[in-house]
Amino acid sequence: MTAVGTKTVGLIGLGAMGRPAAEFLAAAGVTTYAFDADRALMDQVAERGVRPAASIAELAADSDVVVVMVPTDQDVLDVCAEAGGVLSTARSGSVLLVCSSVTPDTCRTVATAAARKGVDVLDAALTGGVRAAEAGEINLLVGGDERVLDSVRTELAPWTRTVHHLGPLGSGQVGKTVNNLCHWGQLSAVVEALRLGRDLGVAPTKLRAALLDGPAASRTLAEMELMRLTWHRKDLANAMRMADTVDRTLPVAATVREAMEGITVEDIAALYEGS
Repeated sequence: MTAVGTKTVGLIGLGAMGRPAAEFLAAAGVTTYAFDADRALMDQVAERGVRPAASIAELAADSDVVVVMVPTDQDVLDVCAEAGGVLSTARSGSVLLVCSSVTPDTCRTVATAAARKGVDVLDAALTGGVRAAEAGEINLLVGGDERVLDSVRTELAPWTRTVHHLGPLGSGQVGKTVNNLCHWGQLSAVVEALRLGRDLGVAPTKLRAALLDGPAASRTLAEMELMRLTWHRKDLANAMRMADTVDRTLPVAATVREAMEGITVEDIAALYEGS
């Protein structure tokens, strides 16, 4: 692949989503810096052309675009706004993408601090899961100034398949929360339905094949045994918090939250054993 632009990119957080993004950027010829608290992860991506940074501050100072992929709201605030964080050294005119799944309030807090430094902020939530990340086919849900988004589309292209601008800052996180509610709701309903079918004497493998040819077909149904079920507690808790801000009750989400506590990767695998 050839270089796709002249901007440098710094990526913070080399987990299941961040590592592939950094590697796709480097493979496309983009000068890519990375930082993770786990030095072994930085050594791994260095073998793929990514440049390890000694600190977050060093990464930010060298980057035109900074991509943050850390787990929690507090992690985002620490990485972006605390001493030694991105905004301590970020260049005026640079762009900061919050790609973590967090609340809109967290994005706005970061943006307020960034504005004082002349840094633009986009919230750019990831959907598609680990398999999409590893294929460079992330679906990106973005909130913020669309002109700023347009200025970094070249740097998004190597690791995304689609990019949707949903509205002002925070809209990407709203989109991700809506996505998560649909996903976990589908998964809990599918597991419940297949358990019922199994107990009534029909093999889940046969049921799934039949359902995939009808209106119940979904990616969740097709790929459920490949899912890690890592973030349902956080995702559903964020949805509840966000709903509270607009006085919206989520009765289905409350049921899903309870149902997901009774579903594990092992439970899903067991549905198909010997069927």
